[in-house]
Amino acid sequence: MKFFIDTANLDQIREANDLGVLDGVTTNPSLMAKEGISGTERVRKHYVDICSIVDGDVSAEVIATDYEGIIKEGEELAKLHKNIVVKVPMIRDGIKAIKYFTQKGIRTNCTLVFSAGQALLAAKAGATYVSPFIGRLDDVSTDGLALIEDIRTIYDNYGYDTEILAASVRHPMHIIDCAKIGADVATCPLSAIVALLKHPLTDSGLAQFLADHAKAAAK
Repeated sequence: MKFFIDTANLDQIREANDLGVLDGVTTNPSLMAKEGISGTERVRKHYVDICSIVDGDVSAEVIATDYEGIIKEGEELAKLHKNIVVKVPMIRDGIKAIKYFTQKGIRTNCTLVFSAGQALLAAKAGATYVSPFIGRLDDVSTDGLALIEDIRTIYDNYGYDTEILAASVRHPMHIIDCAKIGADVATCPLSAIVALLKHPLTDSGLAQFLADHAKAAAK
């Protein structure tokens, strides 16, 4: 399974990349705003800065919601860097735009997906990635992981190449469960990735090894 980090924070992206397990980055307007990045030129420069850190796919989201606007913005984003994947919302004009981008060889990430039917439409249109938001579904008492399972079954049934990018991942067990189900990608905050490193038995075992080594060295 690929690991993407879901942030626009360059320091966090560098830290995740330094771990040696990072495959890409996802961002959105909210994450850009959180970092104080605003204005078209600043946002696009920030995407290029991210691409200079990570040798992997970087999702850059369009702001437009009409077909012509999505196409114009998406084509401009795709020209910024070879690693850019155009992030398009799951709306009627978004699906039409994904089909257009597919025919033009521009890679896409269909975002804000909350149902298997939406994921099916995204795959039919040729999306490179589909992003089901599992954490947000959990927030409204719906099983987000069950959606991943349904999409996996549908895509396997028909051999769709669209990759399942589990989004709105909140904690390390989300990552493990997505891996068991067969999600192609999990995009998550740095804290969730780092949490996979931790186990109390690892800590206590290492402390014991070091203590024993110190005793032996002192003799």
